[in-house]
Amino acid sequence: MARVFNFSPGPSMLAEAVLEKAQKEMVEYGSAGMSVMEMSHRSKMYLEIYDEAVALLTDLMAIPENYKVLFLQGGATQQFSAVPLNLMKTGKADYIDSGNFAYLAAEEAKRYGEVNIAASSRDANYTYVPDVKTAAYNKDADYLHITTNNTIYGTRFAELPKTGAPLVADMSSNILSEVYDVNDFGVIYAGAQKNIGPSGLCVMLVRDDLLDYAHPLCPKLLSWGVQAKNDSMLNTPNTYGIYMAKLGFEWLKEIGGVKAIEKINIEKAQLVYDFIDNSGLFSAPAEKKYRSRMNITFVTGSDELDEKFIKEAAKQGLVNLKGHRSVGGMRASIYNAMPVEGVQKLVDFMKHFEKENV
Repeated sequence: MARVFNFSPGPSMLAEAVLEKAQKEMVEYGSAGMSVMEMSHRSKMYLEIYDEAVALLTDLMAIPENYKVLFLQGGATQQFSAVPLNLMKTGKADYIDSGNFAYLAAEEAKRYGEVNIAASSRDANYTYVPDVKTAAYNKDADYLHITTNNTIYGTRFAELPKTGAPLVADMSSNILSEVYDVNDFGVIYAGAQKNIGPSGLCVMLVRDDLLDYAHPLCPKLLSWGVQAKNDSMLNTPNTYGIYMAKLGFEWLKEIGGVKAIEKINIEKAQLVYDFIDNSGLFSAPAEKKYRSRMNITFVTGSDELDEKFIKEAAKQGLVNLKGHRSVGGMRASIYNAMPVEGVQKLVDFMKHFEKENV
């Protein structure tokens, strides 16, 4: 059976080269005589894999020396609790509510301190990202939290907010897809299952000066300072997930790194948006200025036609295009591993479907 083009928002498709290398090394890694799955996380060979993963990510994102790279369990959602537990020195924080996960992060933080919603687009069903220049920031906030890309509603921050507080970013759905200056952030965290590897892993970058403020009641597994001192190995980490992330980092570096993939991602997104903007059937709910390059939401205006489109697309090998229930319609998640070929096939099918149904 031929592989399909998988537009799932996560877990998402992985580059075939990554899967093929993992397959080749599944039973025996190098000359180890065993699979990576069977290795002790304390063994010399596995520590080499771990160190290579850190080095590759550091190179890809140009991570400065005063940041610690962590590979933690629990995905990004666990960090909704860990962020306030590690950063609320005075018990106050700012959040920009730009989508479902941004909202959930803020709601969780309210369990631990005073949360100021500096700006929100919830009243417009998150079809835009709030203006970061006019947001009502709290000058006493310990940090400002944002979600750089809105997976469900298909929007992204077109510019970053600038305040005196450390900027904390959930980059789960657009990390490594575009160039960011890590120096602009105090903390970056991301679930792996969209642009990095399989689920079950959270990649974190934490500035050194933010490692030592954990609340006394913060569980040690959630303490970034404790995890940093133990190189993410306070307990047994997601060893195979880290190995798969390393393969993903290698693949990205081989094709030219983040700068190269950003150019490809812009091209892919433009293919879809250009067609939608000139379509007599499809439309995109997200405002143009804030459109995501990773998650493209679109509708026909008819629930019946949307359902028909999803079913017929699947028959053409274009799968997981059903939109989230909060938006409806369709959603094409075109992360790094989605080739231009897959996006072009989607656009060609959209053209065909429009001719047959208008």
